[in-house]
Amino acid sequence: MADLSVQVDGLRLPNPFVIGSGPPGTNANVIGKAFDEGWGAVICKTVSLDASKVVNVAPRYARMRANQTKEVIGWQNIELISDRAFDVWEDEFKQIKDKYPDRVLIASIMEEYNKDAWVEIVERCQACGVDGFELNFSCPHGMPERKMGAAMGQDVELLEEVCQWVSGAATIPVWAKMTPNITHIVDPARAALQGGCQGIAAINTILSVMGIDLETLRPEPTVEGYSVPGGYSCKAVRPIALRMVMELATMMYGSDAEPGEFPDRSLSAIGGVESGEHAAQFILLGASTVQVCTGVMIHGYKMISRMCDELSAFMDKHEFTTIEDFRGHSLQYFTTHADLVNRQLEAKAAQKAARDGMVTKDTAWEGDKFVEQSNKLVSNDD
Repeated sequence: MADLSVQVDGLRLPNPFVIGSGPPGTNANVIGKAFDEGWGAVICKTVSLDASKVVNVAPRYARMRANQTKEVIGWQNIELISDRAFDVWEDEFKQIKDKYPDRVLIASIMEEYNKDAWVEIVERCQACGVDGFELNFSCPHGMPERKMGAAMGQDVELLEEVCQWVSGAATIPVWAKMTPNITHIVDPARAALQGGCQGIAAINTILSVMGIDLETLRPEPTVEGYSVPGGYSCKAVRPIALRMVMELATMMYGSDAEPGEFPDRSLSAIGGVESGEHAAQFILLGASTVQVCTGVMIHGYKMISRMCDELSAFMDKHEFTTIEDFRGHSLQYFTTHADLVNRQLEAKAAQKAARDGMVTKDTAWEGDKFVEQSNKLVSNDD
């Protein structure tokens, strides 16, 4: 039977499925629910030292459904980070670790461009017993005027400096969460790893406008008749996430053509995961863990049991015993368009050569080559 456990950056998880930062990890109650159901780890909703400036609105979600089945395929949110006081989070971090000492709790943190603030939040979270950090450099909306979230993650030099601050203060693993709202995602990832982070998490949501209500002519979600662009997630973003994870893994772990730049660092994949098969695709592209956020909001915490069964069945089918047996396996099959052209030309030439050696008409038989020609016409030589 397949072993789903993973060890990443010194943290041991019973399976690679992680609750991604957001509403499913918004307080001790729901985090405990996730652990009770069997999730491998939980990343809390992003916290900051001063929650007084965080004011959420309602409604703040919009959904895209398939025309025929009404299945939710896209989800947009304009939700901000946690609006709960940091001292409340400190108490709840301690409560969670007291109750689940052997489970992995990761604090998602975000601050302004202020070294003292970043160092303080790191030290205070560590004192509560959390097992790791995820630095939110990727929230696509809210507080860009404070140079937070994606506004910081899009500035490579700024990001690297902040990672150095955090790495200097942290005594536990640090992951940097990347924004997809950038031309080349490998650039900020490289800066984060150069800044001392142990891992990369990708991707966060994609900045979007879900749609316009053709009755009211107002954008969705509508708050008092107005809206803002928000973060797009769910199934529809998975192909984009897969591509970006592939690019990150190639940079980090290398390819046949050249070695990787950070072969000993970790990669946590995010983007439209709702099944074990979805997770397997990200692991095949180099991910050690796979995060789920929107999927939990649609299917609930119990989906973890089904996803583990599906991932285990995939592994059994291919005779993989551990996650490491197939992690990154599919990276070798990416190449250049020019190489694809050459491979196809070579394949066609080989097929033509094989056909040219076969007798297709009775007049083509030759006495001196009769046995050779006969052998070429055999479809399956036992």
